[in-house]
Amino acid sequence: MMNQMGRQARLAADVLRSLSAEARSEAIRAMARHIRAEAGAILAANAADVGAATAMVDRLLLNDARLEGIAAAVEAVADLPDPVGAEIARWQRPNGLDIARVRTPIGVIGMIYESRPNVTADAAAICLRSGNAIILRSGSEALRSALALHRALAAGLAETGIPAGAVQIVATADRAAVGMMLEGLSGAIDLIIPRGGKALVERVSRDARVPTLGHLEGVCHTYVHESADPVMAAEIVANAKLRRVSVCGATETLLVDRAAAPVLLPRLAEALQGCELRGDAGARAIVPMAAAAEADWATEYLAPILAVRLVDGVAGAVAHIARYGTGHTEAIVAEDPVAAEAFLDRVDSAIVIWNASTQFADGGEFGFGAEIGIATGKLHARGPVGPEQLTSFKYVVRGTGQTRP
Repeated sequence: MMNQMGRQARLAADVLRSLSAEARSEAIRAMARHIRAEAGAILAANAADVGAATAMVDRLLLNDARLEGIAAAVEAVADLPDPVGAEIARWQRPNGLDIARVRTPIGVIGMIYESRPNVTADAAAICLRSGNAIILRSGSEALRSALALHRALAAGLAETGIPAGAVQIVATADRAAVGMMLEGLSGAIDLIIPRGGKALVERVSRDARVPTLGHLEGVCHTYVHESADPVMAAEIVANAKLRRVSVCGATETLLVDRAAAPVLLPRLAEALQGCELRGDAGARAIVPMAAAAEADWATEYLAPILAVRLVDGVAGAVAHIARYGTGHTEAIVAEDPVAAEAFLDRVDSAIVIWNASTQFADGGEFGFGAEIGIATGKLHARGPVGPEQLTSFKYVVRGTGQTRP
């Protein structure tokens, strides 16, 4: 079954590569229409998943508003500029050769993910937009929801004449399917993208026999500089932590400038009502809270828990992030532009933010319509992975009869 899926994906990828941008856009719009048309079946399947869930229920849960958000995100992808065939650069050599660097689809993407039904639709839409076929493998906890969403996506493909192999889903929770995908399905898969917990990403990185695009855990930081406006800082920190605690862009560690902590930290703590604070000795001397252990600085809680540490200026914040961060998203709240620019320049993470919440670490908020994940590595793609990030490039050389001496 898995090898047949690989063969179908490869054939579909060859078709997608030459399809017009408008044909792929219409297919994406059709997928959004069918998601809305089959909302009842999708929500029923999701209710069964939620009823059996023991953890990460918020990530798993769909309701009318969230399902409409999924459909709207798919539609937004249809309206994005098409990256396939886009000319990145062009130049002429002294011998008359005309050379262009042109975006081209990667081919077949294998997507392995956990607990997030929206990834099923987001990944399908982004891959179609970028001319790639995709094989989806949902975690068992979200499998009913993913299969129901896939039925809607498949109906959209059928309506517009796109090969069914363009978007396929592994219909079993058998872990052997993951192993086969990591081996590449006899050469069919060009890229594996894991999206889930640390154990999943580590397994993919360790066992994959094809290239991977990693989405590691999000130990995200918000640093409040001594120049920060206290009202703005309180609003940003509360949103960065508590808007949705289970997303990878949620702040997990709050760093506060030691010079202004006696004034700033009490206001920040007040804004974080309902959140368990775990602080170092300096923070605990100002606001009563639990003591942070060494492990807290490197923990992605995905819960209403926040580690708090006092640091000495931008240098102290940068040093802490360099030691404990995962390269995801870091923010500074500051009125001093020199301090802010120093932070943005020196922090080596995929996303760095000045005076805004880390929860803006999202492809939709970046204008990508949706995202496959936040890539935390440094090669190929980094940050939100949208259609452009799922292309490679080739060189197109045009001559007039030149031969090389």
